Amino acid sequence: MKQRLVFSVLSQRPVRIDRIRSDDENPGLRDFEMSLLRLLERVTNGSRIVVSHTGTSVLFQPGMIQGGKVELECPVSRAVGYYLEVLVALAPFGKEQLTATLRGITMNNTDLSVDTIRTATLVNYRHFGLSEGVELKITKRGAPPRGGGEVRFMCPVVRQVQPLMFVDAGRVKRIRGIAYAARVSPQTANRMVESARGELNRFIPDIYIYTDVYKGAESGLSPGFGVSLVAESTTGALLTAELCANAGDAPEDIGRDAARMLLTEICRGGCFDASHQWLALLLMVLGPEHAICAILREFFNVKFKIKPDPETETVLMTCLGTGYINVGKKTT
Repeated sequence: MKQRLVFSVLSQRPVRIDRIRSDDENPGLRDFEMSLLRLLERVTNGSRIVVSHTGTSVLFQPGMIQGGKVELECPVSRAVGYYLEVLVALAPFGKEQLTATLRGITMNNTDLSVDTIRTATLVNYRHFGLSEGVELKITKRGAPPRGGGEVRFMCPVVRQVQPLMFVDAGRVKRIRGIAYAARVSPQTANRMVESARGELNRFIPDIYIYTDVYKGAESGLSPGFGVSLVAESTTGALLTAELCANAGDAPEDIGRDAARMLLTEICRGGCFDASHQWLALLLMVLGPEHAICAILREFFNVKFKIKPDPETETVLMTCLGTGYINVGKKTT
């Protein structure tokens, strides 16, 4: 649903989604999906949303992306990363710079954490000429279940994205990461670092995992900890893995398991990891010429040429971009 709404806004094509959990004991839209619809209303001008009385059907008629200053209190059922992914996809094509303040849970094991978005998602922007002036600031941590975190996302607008030609994934040259802890002992972060390094040092020496410990008002409403890891290749590919602690988890287990998840992602190869492929493909579609999902074809009428690469066991995807122009941005 999240991706279909993003594609609807960018393509200016209405979308109707039916049978939303119609067979579930609790049918219809969840609170986080309603919040997403409200967020889209705030960042666009002229959007129209019609939800059926049962909540199992929604009609979304998109308006133009406006940008500006936006604030959202996110339900604790999903992390703020759920909403940030939408803003990351839409913000560059608004009429004015977006400054969004989101409050809620900053990390869980369902959505991208704010750390991964800051250190990988936004860094991937550079492949499309979108890096200058982009910032994500974490002012408060917010662990499950009560949250209490706060982030501020700023993104300027562009007239058009650059085309992408990225076919060499390279070899991993270094690994960076953030071990965060809120309302727990500062040693918790150090224990995660040592455990993660114990797994990763067998494969590469250039590893640095920062510790980020929050206390007091900046630590949110619940105790929690976790780790976000990013492997960078010789050609600039970023592969990520992250893990957030559940009740009863030991820091050593979190660090070790996150490191193994990163190694698994590295083994899969590719220039973009599984979490960021959809955004990369979307920006390729919006590009001028170069750069499958059926959903992209449905909204933008673009086909990808898919060519398996037996040597790397990855897939090379190419397309002819739509030449998407941000008509809201005045030419300078």
